[in-house]
Amino acid sequence: MMRITETVKHLIIINVIVFIGTMTVGNGQLFYSLFSLHFPENNNFQIWQIVTHMFMHGGFMHLAFNMFALWMFGSAVESQLGSKKFLFIYFSAGLGAVLFQLGYYYYEYYQLLEVISSLNLPKSVVNEIVNFNILDGNQYKGELLEKQLMPLLSENNLSNINMTQSQFRGLFDLNIFAQTRMVGASGCLMGILAAYGVMFPNAELMMIFLPIPIKAKYFIPGIIILDIISAFSGQSFFSPSNTAYLAHVGGAVIGFIIMWYWKKNSFNKYRWD
Repeated sequence: MMRITETVKHLIIINVIVFIGTMTVGNGQLFYSLFSLHFPENNNFQIWQIVTHMFMHGGFMHLAFNMFALWMFGSAVESQLGSKKFLFIYFSAGLGAVLFQLGYYYYEYYQLLEVISSLNLPKSVVNEIVNFNILDGNQYKGELLEKQLMPLLSENNLSNINMTQSQFRGLFDLNIFAQTRMVGASGCLMGILAAYGVMFPNAELMMIFLPIPIKAKYFIPGIIILDIISAFSGQSFFSPSNTAYLAHVGGAVIGFIIMWYWKKNSFNKYRWD
């Protein structure tokens, strides 16, 4: 059995402490508000969330699965690279996950803006609209958007706008989209997993629900391909439907590039082993 390494142990401890805080402080919402990564157009977005969301998790199983993967693959990678290079890959992959996922989110966001472009709403007005609270319990409601929208348009001398149903729907969808949040260490872990695959390409891995040994050099690219398919088709293969699939891809790509570079230069001053 793989011995847990020091950095991996400390990361697991931090993640568990943050999870306990999330579940017990502020009715389970305070940590999500402060530390999960909000979409940047949301007023709750803060720059520190780019890092803090990597220690947040959406539930016990999300935490347990990620921490198991961190122990299983992270300890093997850290034992070969040392703590400094391990952490460099870990956080670089996390940032790569943010870059890929937010890039995709902004593409979707600007597609929605196109729907309402003919309304010629000032950016400040759009920003207020996307930050309206239209949540009633667990359901977003168009009536709540309309109730807040009319006074805002009046205040900005925009009451004479002739808004179509599709444009109203566009504003509704923009508001929902702006509430998007990211949590979890999955992007970091995909980077570690990719690094593991470069270091140990012939190691045999298995999924819990598919107990067939597959070499890492085939297993890991297969996981990434499924994430890409899931991101653009909406079809989930082994993750919840609200998974940030492109965050997985971004983390894996960055982890692979870093590990490939270090291994390629393993006989000069960039030596990784």
